[in-house]
Amino acid sequence: MSAITLQVAKQTLQKYIAAEQAVLKNQSYTIGTRTLTHANLTSIRNGRIKWQNIVKQLSGQGGMKV
Repeated sequence: MSAITLQVAKQTLQKYIAAEQAVLKNQSYTIGTRTLTHANLTSIRNGRIKWQNIVKQLSGQGGMKV
């Protein structure tokens, strides 16, 4: 298994940010009495937070957790 580089972490974080923005624009829509949801915003936000933390750690900004 290869290590995650800072570049890969930043690229992945940008994808999560783009996904979050897209979902926020059009999370769901209603036709008649049915509502359809496109994606799980909570899962996307959790992924974004995870990758933000990875970027911080790889950038030397993560600090030590106690």
